[in-house]
Amino acid sequence: MDATALVQAIQTLNTDDAFRPRLDAQQWRVFTQYLTRHELRMGDLLVKQGDHDRTLYLLEQGSLQVFVTGGAPGASRIAILRSGAVLGEPGLFADGPRMANVEAMTPCVVWALRLPRFEELAARVPQVAVEVVRAAGAMMAHRMRANLQRQIPSA
Repeated sequence: MDATALVQAIQTLNTDDAFRPRLDAQQWRVFTQYLTRHELRMGDLLVKQGDHDRTLYLLEQGSLQVFVTGGAPGASRIAILRSGAVLGEPGLFADGPRMANVEAMTPCVVWALRLPRFEELAARVPQVAVEVVRAAGAMMAHRMRANLQRQIPSA
């Protein structure tokens, strides 16, 4: 599958917590071979709070809302993510419950990097895997700092 639109969305997203791996065009082609493409309809739940899922998601097209259940009234929505956003990065680092729900606000195209495929990438092309982990870790650290300032859990 052609992931050109995904790479372009990631490279052009202008947010403080953007995913910024330092990959050249060939490395992007290698990386995207380990992803699977999924289409979501408006209202579909991509991530369910409390589930154990070791998947990193990359949003090519559409908008996703990140929210928690069981919190204080009015404090349930954490973020709205748009094309180029990456989410679920804690799943690359640890096996723990998801901290939030992620729902499609519009029809979306997402790409999934499941842990077994990431481990395969790490074994075959370690320099690409290390760069993906570095960028995901930097993004996760930025989000954790921002959420601590707002006293909101991470997705």
